[in-house]
Amino acid sequence: MALVTSFVDFVQPLAVVMTAPTWLNFQMILTGWVFASRRTVTGMIEAAGQNGVRHHSLFHRIFAAAAWSLDQLGLAVFDLIVAWCDGVIFLSVDDTLAHKRGLKVFGAEMHYDPLISSRGKKLTRWGHNWVVLCVVVRFPLWPDRPFSLPVLFRLYLNTRSAKKHRRKYRTRPQLAVEMLGLVCRHCANRRFHLLADSAYGGQSVLGHLPTNCDLTSRLVLNARLYEAPPERQPGTKGRTRKRGRRLPAPRQMLSSRGRRIDLTIYGRSTRMRVVDCVARVFKVPHRDLRIVATEALVGGRGQEAFFSTCHEAAPEQILTWYADRWSVEVAFHDSKQYLGFEEPQGWSPKAVQRTAPVAMLLYSLIVTWFATIGGTNFTRPDRPWYRRERDPSFRDMLAWLRRESIRHSISQLGLSGRGSKKVIKTLERLVQLAP
Repeated sequence: MALVTSFVDFVQPLAVVMTAPTWLNFQMILTGWVFASRRTVTGMIEAAGQNGVRHHSLFHRIFAAAAWSLDQLGLAVFDLIVAWCDGVIFLSVDDTLAHKRGLKVFGAEMHYDPLISSRGKKLTRWGHNWVVLCVVVRFPLWPDRPFSLPVLFRLYLNTRSAKKHRRKYRTRPQLAVEMLGLVCRHCANRRFHLLADSAYGGQSVLGHLPTNCDLTSRLVLNARLYEAPPERQPGTKGRTRKRGRRLPAPRQMLSSRGRRIDLTIYGRSTRMRVVDCVARVFKVPHRDLRIVATEALVGGRGQEAFFSTCHEAAPEQILTWYADRWSVEVAFHDSKQYLGFEEPQGWSPKAVQRTAPVAMLLYSLIVTWFATIGGTNFTRPDRPWYRRERDPSFRDMLAWLRRESIRHSISQLGLSGRGSKKVIKTLERLVQLAP
């Protein structure tokens, strides 16, 4: 089995980060990743048709020992994506849990699992916790649909795991800042804008942003807000003031008069009351922020607060920016559900840190290929139970890549005769039924 030529040509620029033999084997892994039902290395070898052709150890060494950098591969994928970003490049960051088994797997520990937890009870599961940086892009094919395409990854080691493996402990926000600095230096002449939830909107990120990067995030309702400090007058004794007069917290802002707005975010229309101001937070008193406090008039979102370092932006724009952050959750879901992000079984440090992220990089490549090249002749499956037309899901994109690859392989066989069309149609239906 081989991937369609248009996809192979599309990913060819990534070859610069590997040696020629490693890249050839890596292409086989990508082929197996697309067609395999289970994404272990041996499963991908079998799906790619390399079982017995090449020794399986060659493919294991790609992740466990080969000389290539995951960061360089991620930046190469970033270069493919950024061509579709006009003006400011929007980024999103979040962490996700990959369930694992085995006590000897590098970096595996007990981590908080939001999927099985509730507000009253927090539950943990054994696995890896990944901090992922994505590029948020809107393709011309779907101008109203944001995609978060993963490019950089860091495996979070808690204090116990860091001590066990003799690594310096770093928090998730510190790992996010490290990746953010890497991509901002890679395109130093471009402007970036990070979208993050409250876990990545505190002092450890806001206070260490690169000079060419802004941040939009959530804020707690009881945050301490201040005006800018007054200018120091000549002859004034003591140190220079860092903060000005204290301002009402976001919850107190909502008790004052605001304005009502109608906004379409998260795929639905929302009516809310908004109060905003320009202020500074206690921990980062040197930077002006646009504070937006909202109260839902329809629905159950209640009272919320947001901020952006773009203090000249309108509240509606800030809320729309933050809503685009949700696309990172869609990327996590699709990478786990359809590309087996949690399935690789490596246990050594290099194998763990390089195998699973390839699933999310492949997600970015498939979406970008489909939106720019592969989806130009896409035919929507006949699904009469959908009353209105829907944008293709990632499952449709993956099935289309498989279908085009099978068509490409069959066309090289030169099938002809009365039964050839039935053979092709049967194979296409099998592709649609594949998980």
